[in-house]
Parts: sequence; structure tokens; C-alpha cells
Amino acid sequence: MASQILPLELIDRCIGSRIWVITKSEREFTGKLLGFDDFVNMVLEDVTEYETTVEGRKATKLAQTLLNGNNICMLVPGSSGPEGEES
Repeated sequence: MASQILPLELIDRCIGSRIWVITKSEREFTGKLLGFDDFVNMVLEDVTEYETTVEGRKATKLAQTLLNGNNICMLVPGSSGPEGEES
């Protein structure tokens, strides 16, 4: 039988690692996960915010940011984000 892992356990294992956060809006974030709470509010450092606009994708560097868990749609552990996905 395959081992099971709960979602919050998986996120906990990602602390200190890079993570790609895709939100419900047109924004995506990559950075090192510093911590999170039971509501999946997250603190990231060394962050790049990607915003999709009519003109294209805009990247903004941030030292640190707090993301509201209500706005998070998907997490991709160990990913460098959308730039790493494009060929």
C-alpha cells in the first residue's frame, strides 16, 4: 500500500525550499517558503511576483511577502516557476 501524506504535511516539508504559488488571480509567486499557518497563509522570501497583463508577463522582485491562503489556487514544491516552464 502506498504511503499517505496530508496536504499540510507536504507544505511543512517544503519550508526552507523554493516553491511556486499560483493564485486565483493573474499572479504567480516563486520564492523560499519561510512558514505558513493552518489557513495556508504563507511567508516567502527572495520572491519573484509574475503578473499576467495584456502587454505580457511582468516580473517584480520582492525581498519578502505574505500571501493570503484564501487566494492560493495551487502550490508547486521545488519549482522555479513559470520561467522554468517555458521553452
